[in-house]
Amino acid sequence: MKNLQKINQIRNIGIIAHIDAGKTTVTERILYYTGRSYKIGEVHDGEAVMDWMVDEQERGITITSAVTTCEWKNCEIHIIDTPGHVDFTIEVERSLRVLDGAVGVFCAVGGVEPQSETVWRQADKYMVPKIAFINKMDRVGADFFRTVQMMRERLNATPLLLQIPMGREDGFRGILDLVAIKQVQWETDDPNGGVEVVEVSDEFKDDVMAYRDQLIEQVADVDDAIMELYLEEKPIPNDILVAAIRRATLGLKAVPVFCGAALKNKGIQPLLDAVVHYLPSPVDVPPMQGHHPETQEVLTITPKEKGPLVALIFKVSMMEGRKMSFVRIYSGTLVSGTDVYNPSLKKKEKISRIMRMHANKRERVESAAAGNIVGVVGLKDSSTGETLCDVDTTVMLEKMEFYRPVISISVEPRTRDDQEKMDQVLAKLMAEDPTLQVNQDKDTGQTILSGMGELHLEIIISRMKREYNTSVNVGKPQVVYRETLAKEAAATAVFDKEVAGQRHFGEVRLVVRPLPRGSGPVFRAEAPVDEVPEGFVKAVEQGVRETMEYGQLMGYPVVDVEVVLMGGSWKESVGSDLAFKVAASMASREAFQKGDPYLLEPIMDVEVYVPDAFMGEVIGDLSARGGKIESISAKADSQNIAAIVPLSKMFGYATALRSASQGRGNFTMKFSHFDKV
Repeated sequence: MKNLQKINQIRNIGIIAHIDAGKTTVTERILYYTGRSYKIGEVHDGEAVMDWMVDEQERGITITSAVTTCEWKNCEIHIIDTPGHVDFTIEVERSLRVLDGAVGVFCAVGGVEPQSETVWRQADKYMVPKIAFINKMDRVGADFFRTVQMMRERLNATPLLLQIPMGREDGFRGILDLVAIKQVQWETDDPNGGVEVVEVSDEFKDDVMAYRDQLIEQVADVDDAIMELYLEEKPIPNDILVAAIRRATLGLKAVPVFCGAALKNKGIQPLLDAVVHYLPSPVDVPPMQGHHPETQEVLTITPKEKGPLVALIFKVSMMEGRKMSFVRIYSGTLVSGTDVYNPSLKKKEKISRIMRMHANKRERVESAAAGNIVGVVGLKDSSTGETLCDVDTTVMLEKMEFYRPVISISVEPRTRDDQEKMDQVLAKLMAEDPTLQVNQDKDTGQTILSGMGELHLEIIISRMKREYNTSVNVGKPQVVYRETLAKEAAATAVFDKEVAGQRHFGEVRLVVRPLPRGSGPVFRAEAPVDEVPEGFVKAVEQGVRETMEYGQLMGYPVVDVEVVLMGGSWKESVGSDLAFKVAASMASREAFQKGDPYLLEPIMDVEVYVPDAFMGEVIGDLSARGGKIESISAKADSQNIAAIVPLSKMFGYATALRSASQGRGNFTMKFSHFDKV
């Protein structure tokens, strides 16, 4: 592929949508019609170019965002095909951070589905201009105009219909272009996409002119140049209308809408034209803002090939055992074999090789200029969200935000070989995926793996086995309880024994009292010095604290209890640390048993974000789990429910919430306090 020099001939776009709307199918057709692939790979056959991981091919879903490059009408298009499943939403988030435009794919039958809302809002957050492609027009139940209405209601978007379909379901045979006033039809199921552009037939003429008038009215509302011509009732030439639609799209005032049936190879060429005509090049979007890491001075980064280097690592992937960093270059030129500076780590890194990516295949290039998305080999310590710049021009871009994990499992190695590899493998997977967390629970000794959902963790376990040959057993993480006392109690214990030929004597008298929640274990000494000399108090405290690590009820740590040393006795020459430590341990065990011990369980702070329509069901479910609703507040078009819920009742909640809210709810959870079971 020739290296296009002009930055305004580059398009960095993402294909975003709900799972199964047809993102990967659309991308496969784009690759075929732009000449990037010699044959069309089908998702259902496990042969899609962009779904190259074994798990993706087996399940027929996209798991990881894949980058590719193709060319259409003298424009170089970098495409990121993103996942649609909510568990992999971080892949969409970090892709949108570096993209200039997006194509939202909607199923004409399902309309605007839950994850479509999520990815659309992510694109809004990063101010990414969008066009919409309503796919599957040939399916039973397809309804173009209902989907457009759902875009208005659910996404608060302003759709601009640049096409309307000719027929629907089995009768879908082409599209009517409202800008060019042409009829576009395809030879049935022809993989070569035999496009025929003809004059609009009499059957559709009235519809086309009516919808074109609507389109011009809508554009006039957001564009002064068209408004002027419209009010003067002058004819509006196509090139002026296209330029106005482009301005409205780049200004986030409207979303051009297209339609087709990707599986039947219909609608892809006009969609590619739309990417070139309406989506921005790197010079059409507002310049990135960065700051100097030491002075905090705000710096504006202009997209110029000759400028200072500024690039962002938006993804790290282990490919064939090597670390590949995916980089978006905002300014300057990245050159193979040179040093770059990472201001986050305050160190230099070497660029060994630069790769132009095509899913999991790559083509080596010597340099890449501003506007490009490339793979880089050789960065040892740099990770996702970090900036690369010139050594003498230091600038730092805003770091990326990552979601907190919401679901956990425990993992343990199956064999001794797996034990040695497991920690290394998990470290590599965490480097790739910032939403994956691994913690060692000091109370249970379990390795806890946390992620965004059950499918997310299932894929991680599968990848450990397939890619790294490491097998693990999976279980629910144990809930770590605590023990405390219901009432005050006292106990006395004497240790008087001969150990290793030497007599040891010590008597300890203790009182234990319950304390308010969150006080922790407390030890105080009030014994007269003649009963327990100061030198032995430390041994008594050690004996008490060791006993408190394992309660008398179920062996959990004892908390919110005060232990007071009231008195005791000792004998000259036979009093010892050992005697007082053991006596203290015996006395505290007896006192804990007398104090009516009971269990405390971890209570979690849970925040649930859910559309208004599902609030009642979600609140009912939280109450059934023993939760207490703390507050409910409105946020945009959803409700924010704050509750406290026992951790033991929260296993599987991610799945339950998705079922209760048709996949449109999400939640965060963190530890709050311990309370009585």
